Amino acid sequence: MRLFVAVFPPEEARSDLQRRLTGGPRIGRLTPVDRWHITLHFLGEVADERQAELENALDAVPVQVERPRLRLAGGGSFGKGRSTAVWAGVQGDLDALHDAVTDALGADRTPLTPHLTVAYARGNAIREALDGYLGPEWTADEFVLVRSHYGQGGGYDNLRAWPV
Repeated sequence: MRLFVAVFPPEEARSDLQRRLTGGPRIGRLTPVDRWHITLHFLGEVADERQAELENALDAVPVQVERPRLRLAGGGSFGKGRSTAVWAGVQGDLDALHDAVTDALGADRTPLTPHLTVAYARGNAIREALDGYLGPEWTADEFVLVRSHYGQGGGYDNLRAWPV
């Protein structure tokens, strides 16, 4: 199974961004809004029998003294052609949570560049729609172990959540 650990923005933040991206000229097809998330750690393909072990490891992530205050802001892209990922940026400090999750999983720490992928598209229309965008602020209150059905047509299953 393909797994990752993520923070999901609340409905208010996702709806505000969706309005920004769909309120003007047609910009292309967005990824499903209910899947918009900020990846803290990508685990990749993991044997089914390791799920309990990973959940036990994530149980060790300490609850944050100060939960992260976040907001979606601006955007950019990476990749080329049809595989160009267009993303909204994230303001706020997720480094402590990222490090705690990474440490609990026994993984190597890599720098976190928090972003939320909104589309895979050519051209500049979506990126331009994100210029100057500043969404509502929210407090991250949980992180989630997520199973991705990437190879089976998409979709996610939230396997378990932990408080931040």
